[in-house]
Amino acid sequence: MSSEDDVLQAADPGEPHAGASAGKLNWLRAGVLGANDGIVSVAGIVVGVAGATSSRGPVFTAGLAGLVAGAVSMALGEYVSVSSQRDSETSLLAQERRELADQPGLELAELAALYQAKGLSEPTARQVARELTEHDALAAHLDAELHIDPEDLARPVQAAAASAASFTSGALLPLLAILLPPVSWRIPVTIVAVLVALGVAGAGSARIGGSNIRRAVLRVVIGGAIGLAFTWGIGHLFGTAIG
Repeated sequence: MSSEDDVLQAADPGEPHAGASAGKLNWLRAGVLGANDGIVSVAGIVVGVAGATSSRGPVFTAGLAGLVAGAVSMALGEYVSVSSQRDSETSLLAQERRELADQPGLELAELAALYQAKGLSEPTARQVARELTEHDALAAHLDAELHIDPEDLARPVQAAAASAASFTSGALLPLLAILLPPVSWRIPVTIVAVLVALGVAGAGSARIGGSNIRRAVLRVVIGGAIGLAFTWGIGHLFGTAIG
């Protein structure tokens, strides 16, 4: 392109933008969902085993194994996922630095096109792009084009630890609920505790996401009740058959 006008016309304001690292609401939602997974997973295990035997030992062993395995699995999965996200973000940062060094005119025009696409007039968009570029070109492009905050990149270790902690906090509830009461009260107490906790988690997730709270609560509570009934039935059926 021979002029800034030509470059501006060639700049694509619709270029796909990379997502930024998760904000506070996304972290909170992930925590709620992780706790919900812990509740459902371990509740299904301990209720199923309790349907097969009244002995505390097997129930505790199975529940603890489910808690540890689930927490490790959640942590590893989150670490891999967030590591990939961070790799992508750092790659985009490096690419943007190269483009600013190699093609400053094209990058300036691209930035102006982005602001023009947001509703600014062409002269105003050019002026804004020029002033932001003079102040901090990289920061301007990361914000307007890539929506990345270089001070808030994805943190794999933190994400893995948070995921494991949220799963563990949820998993502890059914494990304690099945172990602490007398034998005759184990299943009823666990079911009530799990369904109440699922209702709270469902309400919290719906509130964070801005969806219908009543519908979300009913969905998770009914689903949880069906899951618990199914796992207890399987445990009772096969435990009796094997015994």
